[in-house]
Amino acid sequence: MSAHEHGSRSNLAGLALAALGVVYGDIGTSPLYAFKEAFTGPHALAVSETNVLAALSAFFWALMLIVSLKYVWIVLKYDNDGEGGVLALTALAHRTASRKANLAALVIASGIFAAALFYGDAIITPAISVLSAMEGISVAEPEFHALIVPITIGVLVSLFLIQKHGTTRVGRLFGPVTLIWFATLAVLGAQSIAQTPQVLQAINPKYAIDFAINHSHAAFLLLSAVFLALTGGEALYADMGHFGAKAVRIAWYGLVCPALLINYFGQGALVLRDPTAVENPFYLLAPDWAVLPLVGLATAATVIASQATITGAFSMTLQASLLGYLPRVRVLHTSDSERGQIYIPSVNWLMLIAVVLLVLEFRSSNALAAAYGIAVSGTMIITTVLTVFITLAAPSRFRLPVLAGLALFALLECAFFASNLTKIAAGGWFPMLLGAFIFIALTTWKEGSGHVAAQRRKIDVPMDGFIRAPHNDVPKVPGTAVYLTSDTSVVPSALFHNLKHYKVMHEQTVFLHVINEEIPYIAEQDRLHLTKLTPDTWQLDVHFGFREEPDLPKALEGADGVGLHLDPMLTTYFVARSVIVDGPGALSGWRCALYSWMTRQAEGAATYFRLPANQVVELGTQVML
Repeated sequence: MSAHEHGSRSNLAGLALAALGVVYGDIGTSPLYAFKEAFTGPHALAVSETNVLAALSAFFWALMLIVSLKYVWIVLKYDNDGEGGVLALTALAHRTASRKANLAALVIASGIFAAALFYGDAIITPAISVLSAMEGISVAEPEFHALIVPITIGVLVSLFLIQKHGTTRVGRLFGPVTLIWFATLAVLGAQSIAQTPQVLQAINPKYAIDFAINHSHAAFLLLSAVFLALTGGEALYADMGHFGAKAVRIAWYGLVCPALLINYFGQGALVLRDPTAVENPFYLLAPDWAVLPLVGLATAATVIASQATITGAFSMTLQASLLGYLPRVRVLHTSDSERGQIYIPSVNWLMLIAVVLLVLEFRSSNALAAAYGIAVSGTMIITTVLTVFITLAAPSRFRLPVLAGLALFALLECAFFASNLTKIAAGGWFPMLLGAFIFIALTTWKEGSGHVAAQRRKIDVPMDGFIRAPHNDVPKVPGTAVYLTSDTSVVPSALFHNLKHYKVMHEQTVFLHVINEEIPYIAEQDRLHLTKLTPDTWQLDVHFGFREEPDLPKALEGADGVGLHLDPMLTTYFVARSVIVDGPGALSGWRCALYSWMTRQAEGAATYFRLPANQVVELGTQVML
């Protein structure tokens, strides 16, 4: 083996190890509560050999079809320049549908709704994961049951408090700790299976099929519990950009999938031997002396799973902001070397409040399980639909088999979603209500921003007329004026008001237009595009990918390379801020109020684009909606 091949394999192994924590943290903690929910939840099955084998058969084939086949084998092939996740998939589908306005609008609406549902999952995951880990305390020491909720809140508050320090150091432990976690899952499950090997009969799909035929109503309700074993499936696709599809596949097929299945079958074997163990089959797999150490390990695993969803919420918020569905938010990068290590204070504190309220309201993993699943199953359906759309548009000799598989997945996911809908009254209303509110906020911002741009076009001066008009009589002052503009067809309002009130221009005027592309990253040679409008006026387009932080001063360091000289000490940045006032027409009163509120929460352009504070002039204008 050559040194290059050895290095490549070592690097791939390292990526696969790192992927264990970040990608599989969520689905890896499902054994804490998923199997138990089938026999203790609101639609609990009676504990019998037939029911246990049927449930295990459903768990086995759901993981095989939805995760192993759909996500790990098929969906990972649909990347947007190496990036995954529902927003990346939406951008990919939107490019395919761009020539058909109605279809493109439907694609965008679906993707944005899936992104909105993601936030519900991101809030519930930390609550249910840490709470289910802490419930092991009552197994080891029943008298400490009352401490479960306070300790859970303490762990969660600590987790959110450390976010501002970044996850680089903690992240180094993610892979090894999760490796130990999955190894423990496999060992505990294998010991139990060895005592009751007949449980392996459940691999035969006949048990699940017969149960569905003979007990169709119970089987339908069982699906909501089975789906809890799949809730981390979306993370496989969302986090592929960090590690690559190959590393994600190796980790799944090589360790995660076998460990999960062995543990689920081990829990089933334990319940067959002792039906009373169904109260907490995960912790009762362990000998008495190992329960408390297992609680510690489970807590570490659930913190890692929670960290992954919190980081995912940060990334989703940044992407939504860059794509124009949220106002600018304050984003702090917590690593000098890792671009994806970000911290968004506003999202962090809102999530902490929501998670703590969830724990205080539901108080047990069983109760929270009723709220879990609806959001994720809805997102899974949208992912499948978008994948079908892209597959139809892209010619491939494997198109028909892939479409047939996707149709099967869509059918199964619709069944899971319908089963989860039965839990709305028990708590499922929360992620649906949250998702609906976030969807309204995202679409209101996008639509409101479009109306603001249209209103400003009515009152602003067309750029063509401005360029043709002589400005010889306007006094010139030394230096360069950079006017940020979102619409290159009109004169920036900041320049219009500058001329109106101060009646001067700079020796050099640059209209700077930031373009957020629907690809993750932009090559440096493609960053800047310069157009000369007059001898002393230029239009400069600056391109950023949706995964990039817009840093204008750094981007403008390359201006000499495209033919524009900018002296940083003689450059002044002019930005405009719109003040929204209620008016007739464009948006309803309540949506106008929501948009106005979101505008006030938006981070200023100067801070967002990292402009030097002592070189910025900000001018405000009123826009009536």
